[in-house]
Amino acid sequence: MARNVAFNGVGHLVAPSLADARMLMYQSKVDRELFDVIDLDPYGSPAPFLDAAVQAVSEGGLLCVTCTDMGVMAGNSAETCYSKYGAVSLKGKFCHEMALRIILHSLDLRANCYQRFIVPLLSVSADFYIRVFVRVFTGQAKVKASASKQALVYHCVGCGTHHLQRLGKATSHGTGFKYGAATGPPVGSSCEFCQQRHQLGGPMWAEPLHDLAFVQRVLAALESSPGRFRTEERIRGMLSVVTEELGDVPLYYTLDSLSGTIHCNTPSLLQFRSALLHAGYRVSLSHACKNAVKTDAPPAVLWDIMRCWAKIHPVKRERLAETSPASRILAVEPTLQASFALRDDANPSSRKRGLKRFPENPEAFWGPKARAKAGGGISPSLQEKRKRHQNKRTERSDDGTSLKNFPCKRFKEGTCSLGAQCCYSHEEAAAAPDAPPP
Repeated sequence: MARNVAFNGVGHLVAPSLADARMLMYQSKVDRELFDVIDLDPYGSPAPFLDAAVQAVSEGGLLCVTCTDMGVMAGNSAETCYSKYGAVSLKGKFCHEMALRIILHSLDLRANCYQRFIVPLLSVSADFYIRVFVRVFTGQAKVKASASKQALVYHCVGCGTHHLQRLGKATSHGTGFKYGAATGPPVGSSCEFCQQRHQLGGPMWAEPLHDLAFVQRVLAALESSPGRFRTEERIRGMLSVVTEELGDVPLYYTLDSLSGTIHCNTPSLLQFRSALLHAGYRVSLSHACKNAVKTDAPPAVLWDIMRCWAKIHPVKRERLAETSPASRILAVEPTLQASFALRDDANPSSRKRGLKRFPENPEAFWGPKARAKAGGGISPSLQEKRKRHQNKRTERSDDGTSLKNFPCKRFKEGTCSLGAQCCYSHEEAAAAPDAPPP
């Protein structure tokens, strides 16, 4: 860092520090030399740095946070997500947007401890990570409203329907607001559509993810300096989709999950969006998922539209189990007669303009590689590891000779009585520490 500072001649601007980032931020708080911008981009979770960061950023300053531990935030390890961010993640189709809302909840919760609160400017889910840009302000009165900005999520494990339950309630009271506990729950003991159980996730941020005025200024700056960034097309495409999102509608559904639940053909995006618009509801895409449906229509309307679609494209009811979500949903007659006639406003502007919204990965096995070892060595590449461990059970030969590649546990313990007839290896040299028998 010091050599780069000297090479670029910016010694009067840059002061490199070989120190613990948390201690550096805490010391800036003590010295009252707060940072105007703090950018947290660690390998994995930024959770250990959040407490120091919300204190060390100046009043109205910018805090940028990147999370690459998407396995945790997208529902694979809900208990780990709670230990890091104070929220339970869910493995639903909306997991990438929920990850954004979980990190915003965690930031606001930590800031509230110091009578501070956050205002999101831009929150994006891209590739294998999420990144949020927030401003941090101080104000005891505004902190009181934080509980009403958070919500729990009830997610049906059968049909995927979700409902939100706010943690607090803010009501207008004269010239100010009165804050109290919210009422609920919004669901019964089982799903009203398929009678399956609910999973409970959150708390998460339930307010808008973006400041549209800020995003418009970024787009204007991008247009004023063409060719400045190599990823200009993708930036323009993603921010254009962001401006089209419904800011007051948390989470989304996907067309494939709605169709897969009742085992019918999938309607086109324009057909489904047109049906919602004909019914008098708003609908938009989400930058986090290319086939997302973000709408203010209640779940009952969504399932009525799918029932109407199933009448046009019949489902083989005899193949459905009576207790399946599909059978229970289709057993109810729709109260809404959906129209799938295409509307011009059903096609979003970003799609009409042919913007680069959801680019494909540039190459196979593209993304984050394995973490470096503590001793300084480099761990095997992710591709080699996948090749070594993939399809151990699906690609066995009929005679079972492929099992000779794996060591025999009983032989190691001295209890294997099969000898040469054992299908596993009895050679000590063949025992690989990372290749246990299946």
